[in-house]
Amino acid sequence: MQPGQDARFIKDLFGSIAGTYDRANDAITFGFAHRWRDALVRWSLAGPNSIVLDCATGTGDLAFDFEASGVNQVYGIDFTPQMIELAKRKNLARTGNIKFSVGDALHLDFDSRRFDVTSIAYGIRNVSDVSAALTEMARVTKSGGAVMILETGEIENPVMRWGIRFYFETVVPRLGGYISGHRDAYEYLQRTSGQFTSGQKFCDFISNTGVFSSVTHRPLMGGASFLYKAVVK
Repeated sequence: MQPGQDARFIKDLFGSIAGTYDRANDAITFGFAHRWRDALVRWSLAGPNSIVLDCATGTGDLAFDFEASGVNQVYGIDFTPQMIELAKRKNLARTGNIKFSVGDALHLDFDSRRFDVTSIAYGIRNVSDVSAALTEMARVTKSGGAVMILETGEIENPVMRWGIRFYFETVVPRLGGYISGHRDAYEYLQRTSGQFTSGQKFCDFISNTGVFSSVTHRPLMGGASFLYKAVVK
């Protein structure tokens, strides 16, 4: 597990790339991020009566995927105002039903046991206190509900690992920098993805918070990313 991230630095970083974030993300992941978000929604087992909170929602893509699945209501929060503004614009261009607001995963402005599912995609490694964020997400989730996490990982196959590392260390900063004009931001994101604990080790870390009854994970593309499902006590 890497050290906690500086909140002001993260907010400024994501604010600087907000306008090009969707385009860069699609180019970098070749569309796989969309498939993996869909997999998270399906595994969450959110149904027509479910109320969902998406933390670190960015421009809202995972929140929109939950909405498209037919759940009752979706909320999306992110502590970067520029990201939330883009999410709200996208929301108005669609149904306008998602409730987006500026918020911090470490201090969620919601009652306890409010949500059936609380999610975070590619955001847990960027909070200043991972354990505190997990505990806070569990607090606002109903007993028996799920905290769903999508995050980067480490590929086990050495050949695939070399290829993916080369791509993310060499190509991604250049591609992200070309699209956004902020190569340093994508160098940082690549560096933190390589430092973050993944797989069973991260499951153990989640379990050690003491607020979940079970924690399971699923590797994606051999471990390039992982899905985690933590059931709240």
